[in-house]
Amino acid sequence: MNHPVFIAATLRPYCLRLSPADDLKQSLQTLTKSHAIAAGCILTAVGSLQQASLRFAGQDSATVLQGRFEIVSLVGTLSLEGLHLHLAIADEQGRTLGGHVMPGCQVFTTAEIVVGAMPELTFQRRLDQQTGYRELAIADGQAGDLSPTMIDE
Repeated sequence: MNHPVFIAATLRPYCLRLSPADDLKQSLQTLTKSHAIAAGCILTAVGSLQQASLRFAGQDSATVLQGRFEIVSLVGTLSLEGLHLHLAIADEQGRTLGGHVMPGCQVFTTAEIVVGAMPELTFQRRLDQQTGYRELAIADGQAGDLSPTMIDE
């Protein structure tokens, strides 16, 4: 039986504010690349979208939703190998939907996001034979792969 690895790491925050029509995922990819964030996470996010592009559980493609939505939750991991983000949004009646963030989530008024980078770590994606997906593997700068257990995609 594999056990998850827990590692203490320094956290360096990056704060950004997105403007109307900015693409949420693309903006986070740009931040990750421009600051060479090898291991990062979403610490907090608030804002609104005019379009949401989400891949719902068990689906192969994105569903695009038009309207005004509040961002009620954005969580995930960021690395130079890719982003794994989940988003929950609420419509004008407060109904909430969530799923995997896809390109095409367009900001309505603003999105205020704080990303935490962990400079001592690297998040990698490796094929997990059990799930069949490229899952998270945690590595540090000295010891290499520290993650015998892959974390859900």
